[in-house]
Amino acid sequence: MLNIHGASLINGKQCNITIKNGYIQDVTKEEVYEGDVISVPEGVYVSPGWIDIHTHAFPKFEPYCAHPDIIGYKSGVTTVVDAGSCGADNIEELYELNLECKTRVFSFLNISNVGLKVLNELADLAAISPRRIYESFHKYPDMLVGLKARMSASVIGENGIKPLHIARSCAKKLNKPVMVHIGSAPPKLQDILKVLAKGDIVTHCFNEKEGNNIFNNDPVLTNLLQEAIKRGVYLDVGHGTSSFSFRTAKKAMQKKIPFQTISTDIYETNRIHGPVYSMATTLNKFLALGYSLEEVIRSVTEKPAQVLNKPQLGSLKKGSVADLTFFKVEKKHAVLTDSLGNTLDASVEIKPYAVLLGGEYIECDNEYELKESN
Repeated sequence: MLNIHGASLINGKQCNITIKNGYIQDVTKEEVYEGDVISVPEGVYVSPGWIDIHTHAFPKFEPYCAHPDIIGYKSGVTTVVDAGSCGADNIEELYELNLECKTRVFSFLNISNVGLKVLNELADLAAISPRRIYESFHKYPDMLVGLKARMSASVIGENGIKPLHIARSCAKKLNKPVMVHIGSAPPKLQDILKVLAKGDIVTHCFNEKEGNNIFNNDPVLTNLLQEAIKRGVYLDVGHGTSSFSFRTAKKAMQKKIPFQTISTDIYETNRIHGPVYSMATTLNKFLALGYSLEEVIRSVTEKPAQVLNKPQLGSLKKGSVADLTFFKVEKKHAVLTDSLGNTLDASVEIKPYAVLLGGEYIECDNEYELKESN
């Protein structure tokens, strides 16, 4: 039995959390002293463990590469989802790495066998094998959560929308979603939206790429986007090096276009040199845009758990997996930067304090690097 005493929920109320065998038993005002007790300092919030639904958590393929624990628990994120770094040729390597990690790791399988070993992986349709996709899901059912298709001009070559149709067909047979990267056209966003089904995910939803963002002053696109949202297509932020715009995000907020998940599209280069840096930095940008703390935290806990169909994550309810993220919200002036170099002033900062993962409570220092606590 493990008891967390004195943490604040995002509504400001203090709570005590009882954990047994890796699962939450109770969240209560009552103090329980049976078993080990971890007392949380005043002013520290607790939430379900943060889930980053779009990362590149495979260290092998530069430039889109990182180690799951570096971008995971060491920055306050308890679950990372690799977004298509690996295809059928190399998914076994990610699985083997996953077994060594503290961070919980899931993956969207790239529909190309080679994954991001090359950066135009969908230019050769011969590299897309439905048979091998199905075999991968049969072999790694607990790790694979869906398919990834990067529908961008530099990736698809002369194949247009064909790779996405293949992905959707496979996803339907697997009863899994497709995460679709939207980049420079072709294909056009309106053609992508027509293919997507309930549960599919559009990532990089707030990009500002000319001719292929959600605000193209095109009434046809506007209608297709609203129709997609109504039928249950999810919008994911997927910040990345070149795919997040404050202007687009502000306009979406004004027009009440909802995103479901905040994710980073993080890898070593944009972690070290920006503009992403960490999940906390990305969350701070949404606080600065005017979203509430509750909205922001739900977008990295409850909402991604729903999108991934992993109801045991993302919740503090009894029976949920006891992955927890502890964090502070401090007053601090900062200038935040989007993918285009535009800036936004922030007055508060979310700062990771600790995680509970696999029954282990791990505190973090002032640089977001975590040190293990015995």
